[in-house]
Amino acid sequence: MELSDQTTGFLLDAIRQLPGPECEIFIGSHRVRGDCPPAGRLAFRHDCARPLARARQLFEAAKSYAAGTAHVNFMPEDEVDRVEAAYGSNYHRLVEVKRRYDPQNLFRVNQNVRPIEERGAA
Repeated sequence: MELSDQTTGFLLDAIRQLPGPECEIFIGSHRVRGDCPPAGRLAFRHDCARPLARARQLFEAAKSYAAGTAHVNFMPEDEVDRVEAAYGSNYHRLVEVKRRYDPQNLFRVNQNVRPIEERGAA
């Protein structure tokens, strides 16, 4: 993915105006590679194993530079162990809220706080 000088300048200005050090600007690329399955074989054409594996390699390599926090909107469904980190000190309070108002875990799309604290429980 290439960015024009104008786009780079715009992004740099926007980055300088971010309200805090934990704010970010996400830039995604949905370039389809020739080694992915044809468009009709996947629900979302851009999901194929090689880019996902590369993203996970980059994630592992960058861990030592990260703040140790997480955001549920950027976690695949198999990373349930990071949900608690996403909510930090609020996590246990949110488990209690979930237990009280959604004990059957009806609202469970994407990563969510589960009504019981056991990881991997439904």
